[in-house]
Amino acid sequence: MSRHVAIVTDSTAYLPPRAMERHRITAVPLTVVLGDQALEEGTEISARSVAQALQKRKPVTTSRPGPEVFAAAYRAAAEEGAEGIVSLHLSAEFSGTYDAAVLAAREAPVPVRVVDTGMVAMALGFCALAAAETAEAGGTLDEAVAAAEKRAEATAAYFYVDTLDYLRRGGRIGAAQALLGSALAVKPLLQLDGGRIELREKVRTAAKAIARLEEIAVERAGTAPVDIAVHHLAAPERATLLADRLRDRVPELGELHVSEVGAVIGAHTGPGLLGVVISPR
Repeated sequence: MSRHVAIVTDSTAYLPPRAMERHRITAVPLTVVLGDQALEEGTEISARSVAQALQKRKPVTTSRPGPEVFAAAYRAAAEEGAEGIVSLHLSAEFSGTYDAAVLAAREAPVPVRVVDTGMVAMALGFCALAAAETAEAGGTLDEAVAAAEKRAEATAAYFYVDTLDYLRRGGRIGAAQALLGSALAVKPLLQLDGGRIELREKVRTAAKAIARLEEIAVERAGTAPVDIAVHHLAAPERATLLADRLRDRVPELGELHVSEVGAVIGAHTGPGLLGVVISPR
C-alpha cells in the first residue's frame, strides 16, 4: 500500500481476493454473531455456515467493526506510505459501519475521507475498484472519492430472495411488505434504492422471478460498457446459469464476477439469494 492514496473498504464488498491483492485494497471485517459466538466475516465464518444455521432457525445477528479496528487499518496504511485514505462502506441504512469509520478517521495520522456509498456487495466493490484505479493513475484523494461516488451513482443492484422473512427479522425491509409477500405467496424482486432495500416487483414463481431478474439486468446494462457481478447464497447453479445468459446477452460486458455472498449479507437474505449488480464503466 505504498501509493499516496490508500483504499479501505469493509468485508461486505465481496471483492475477489485477486482484485484486492492487485489493487492493494484493505477490507475491514464485520462480525456475525452465531449463538454466543462472535465471528469475523471472511476468516472465521462462512456464508454456508450461516445458511445452515438459518435453515435450522438458529439465531444469527451481525454487528459493525469497532472504531479501533478502523483506526488500526488507517495507521497501517499510513505506515506503509499513504498520505491519504479513501474509506468506502456499505449503506449506513444497513449498518453502523460508516459511523465507526467516521469516528476512527478523526484520530487518523493522515486525512481520511469516509464515504457512505449507499451500496453493498459488489455494488460497493466496484466503487472501491474505481477509487483504486484512480489512485493508481496518480489521482488525488478528492479525485479518488469522486470516482467512487460517480460509480455508486451509476450502479444498480437487484436481488431475488426465496422469502422476505430473513430481511424482516433483521429490520432491513418493512414488516408490512414482508407480511404482504407471505400472504400472497409471491416471490419478491428487490432493488437498492437510496441506500435501502426496496420491493421492486412481486412474481408468482421462482422460475419467473429469476427470468425477470435476467430481463431487468439486460435492460439496465443496455449497450454501454458495463461490469456485472452475480451473487448467490447456497444457489451456485442458479448463479452460474444466470451469469452464462448475461454473458451471451450483454453486448458491452467488461468484467463478470460470480460469487457467493459472505456471512453478513447471507444472515439477512437467507439461502436461495440471487443478485445482479450492473455497474457502468
